[in-house]
Amino acid sequence: FGLGVPVILRNSEETESSTRVLKKRMRQVKNPFGLEIPHPATASVTKGITLTPDCLEDCILTCYWGCSVQKLHEALQKHVYCFRIKTPQALEDALYSEYLYRQQYFIKKNDKEEKYCQLPEDAQVVDFGPVPRSRYPLIALLTLADEEDREIYDVISMVAVIHIPDESYRLSCRILYQYLLLAQGQYHDLKQLFMSANSTAPSSSDTSPGESSTDRSLLEKAGLAEDEPELHEENSKDCVVCQNGSVNWVLLPCRHACLCDGCIKYFQQCPMCRQFVQESFPLCSKKEQDEDESTHI
Repeated sequence: FGLGVPVILRNSEETESSTRVLKKRMRQVKNPFGLEIPHPATASVTKGITLTPDCLEDCILTCYWGCSVQKLHEALQKHVYCFRIKTPQALEDALYSEYLYRQQYFIKKNDKEEKYCQLPEDAQVVDFGPVPRSRYPLIALLTLADEEDREIYDVISMVAVIHIPDESYRLSCRILYQYLLLAQGQYHDLKQLFMSANSTAPSSSDTSPGESSTDRSLLEKAGLAEDEPELHEENSKDCVVCQNGSVNWVLLPCRHACLCDGCIKYFQQCPMCRQFVQESFPLCSKKEQDEDESTHI
């Protein structure tokens, strides 16, 4: 238009993005805690719940029924700014006893014995009211039993927020959040990665499509659902773009693991959901990949 504005002409064959996505440095941290719900279909507020801890060291499992939502998140902030939540007593001090009932179990190292948790009958609790709620149905805290182990591990405790169905809210039983508390004063929200390989997403055989959509809508109403796409990719370990390289890169914040080492440099948006990529990190280093390939050979 004759304005004399300088421009930069790009070669049409140049496909690599000019702006590189920030690559996040990974730090390996050993998590001594594991917790599963072996029979979610049978769990309810009136009938109780079965938990299966799987820990690398002797631990203490403490279950808090009807824990205050506000007090729990205040406790997590206190772990960062005031004192470290290394023991059940430390969490109770931070909660100011804002829970209805407490149960505690000693967990032996590598013991996968099921632990049954239930509210006493005299508590007379059949539900925790309509959503949004002021109390979580169940909080499970795992802490290291031996004081010496707390000096060895970076992760010193784990807090699991568990939803249990009741008369007011029949959403199926599940772990809503898992927080790993570090000795240095940070805590991390443990999140699932969305893989396009080997059907790593939970199997839908246990839940009908109608149940799944109902659960999803209930989670959204409660403000507990994340913006997670439902994936139906083919079962392949290959990059979703070139279909040749092995998937190795996780994109943030969408958490899709779908690109290989060769294709990661060409994308500022996730090829699965089109969300802009703020950071990315590799599942394994190039050295680890080479070692793995040589092992297979």
